[in-house]
Amino acid sequence: MAPHPDGVGVSARDRILGRLRAGPAVAPVPLPDVQGWIQARRRDEGRAARVERLRAALLAARAEVHDSSEAAWPELLGALCVAKGLRTLLVGTAAESQRQRHSGLPAGVRVLDCDTPADAWRQRLFGDVDAALTRARSAIADTGSLVLWCGPGEPRTLSLVPPVHIVLLATDAIHADLPAALQSEAWPQGLATNVVLASGPSKTADIQQTLAYGAHGPRQLVVILLHAHMDAL
Repeated sequence: MAPHPDGVGVSARDRILGRLRAGPAVAPVPLPDVQGWIQARRRDEGRAARVERLRAALLAARAEVHDSSEAAWPELLGALCVAKGLRTLLVGTAAESQRQRHSGLPAGVRVLDCDTPADAWRQRLFGDVDAALTRARSAIADTGSLVLWCGPGEPRTLSLVPPVHIVLLATDAIHADLPAALQSEAWPQGLATNVVLASGPSKTADIQQTLAYGAHGPRQLVVILLHAHMDAL
């Protein structure tokens, strides 16, 4: 059907497109200055301030925070196992050397290593493992989040299944905010299979917005801050 000069016989689609094309040209919207926005709001602070901001955020989310060092944390881990009655500890491979994993632990604590065949510990994961020990890649002070870089040596299940999750975190690896972590660690150049940002023990809320902790996953998140210098403790 040939279009009529007054529009009769023209489809609604053609009329709408015709009006759009005849309208004034719209200038492209400029892209926001994301980096400028971030820099204008970034805090001027040192490592000590970032540590305290992270600590406050973790405590507010009902995590447990302890101070130690690379040399002293196994002894602290042993004391925590005794205080919490932990009998079986599943340890990720990034949580330090074999010697450190076992040193300082009381005789009654059995250690399962993730660098052994998975069948050696997977069957016990949901019933017999009391706690897991992993090492955070870094942390974000703004949100009180631990960056868990999951992989074969420290699978996601370590931070998801055991009732207690104990995390080692070097204070040198605490970033002010997420953009700082992305840039400093070059995330776009090589992401892990699964990256988890953990800010406290597991929690959920019902339709009445009643917050409940420990409904699924770890009921306790224990963070051991590893300071480079003992005088920082």
